[in-house]
Parts: sequence; structure tokens; C-alpha cells
Amino acid sequence: MERNTAKDAWNKRYSASDYVWTDKANQFVETHLADLPAGQAIDLAAGEGRNAVWLASKGWRVTAVDFSTTGLEKAARLAADHGVTVDFIEADATAYQPPASVDLVVISYLQLDSDDRRLVLERAKTWLKPGGTLFIVAHDRSNVTGGYGGPSSPDVCYTVAETVECLDGLEINRAACAQRIVSTDSGDQIALDTLVIASEPASP
Repeated sequence: MERNTAKDAWNKRYSASDYVWTDKANQFVETHLADLPAGQAIDLAAGEGRNAVWLASKGWRVTAVDFSTTGLEKAARLAADHGVTVDFIEADATAYQPPASVDLVVISYLQLDSDDRRLVLERAKTWLKPGGTLFIVAHDRSNVTGGYGGPSSPDVCYTVAETVECLDGLEINRAACAQRIVSTDSGDQIALDTLVIASEPASP
């Protein structure tokens, strides 16, 4: 999908008054980042801001980046509702470059084809300060046939092996196809996610 077409599609999707998913942080973000010392963070492809706002509530100085104007407007309202400050930047994830290194980069369900995905991951790993963390969660390719929800196209889904391959030079702290519980009107469902947490080696 062309980037302008994708941007228009996400603007339309985010135009609903309700949140597309939820205003709560992703369950893996909460589980794995709750005890991380707060610093400077980038939430890349932040969407409606749920993870950025949660991080800000934990004391992080967060830059939320997304190409959807509508998504960022909703994210700004969510931040205001929670009484937190987030720096919002409208930019394409494939082109964004931060002005300085950060302590944490969160990439949550960023749907890109394989070439753009590799480009973004290889760039993002260079944004970390020594000891910084790169947190990636995305729809796993196995979810298309074996899990609940998510995109129907395997081309925009991740695998653990492909993700780790893009992170050469980082320490891999966790790499798994993780089960995510999705509550629905008909009961809990299981979605399958690629979950990779890596870190820039600390300075000697």
C-alpha cells in the first residue's frame, strides 16, 4: 500500500469517536516495562497514544510519532484526560529520525511490508543510549491462521526470527511468539504476537 493511501486509511479508521482498540496500554508493555527506570522514550507509530500516555504516567518523557493526524489528535486528548505531557510528532515511521539517543523505543503493532519493516527496525536500534531498550510487539505471522484478530495479510506480520535478525549488535533479552488474551463478547480469545525485547550494551 502506498504511504499516502495508508495514511488516509488510518485517518479514516481513527476518525471514530471510540478508540479502535482501547485506551489502555498493551498488556505486554505494562508487564515488561513497568519496572524499567523512567527516562526518554519514543513511541513509534503511536496511533491513539495508549502506550505513550501510559509511559508518561510512569514518569517517562515520551515522544509519540505517527503519520495519522487524526490518531495524534485523539492521543493528545487522551494525554490531557490523564493529566500527562507527551510530545506529539506527525511523521512517517519509515522516515522519522530523532534528534538524540533515547532510553527506550517502543514499536507496537506497526504494520509494514518486509522491506520497510527491516528499514525501521535497523534504524530504531541505532537510537538507543548505552543500556537502552528496544521493545517490539506485533502480530505474528502464525496469527493469520492460528490466532484471533489482526491483519489477514501475512506480508505485514512479523516473525521472531526475522525481527531478531534485524537487531544485530543488540542484546536480545526476550524473543518469543507470545499469547495475548483478547476479551470479546463471546469470551476470551488468544492472539499470537511476536515479542522481542532487546537492549544496547551498556558502556564498559
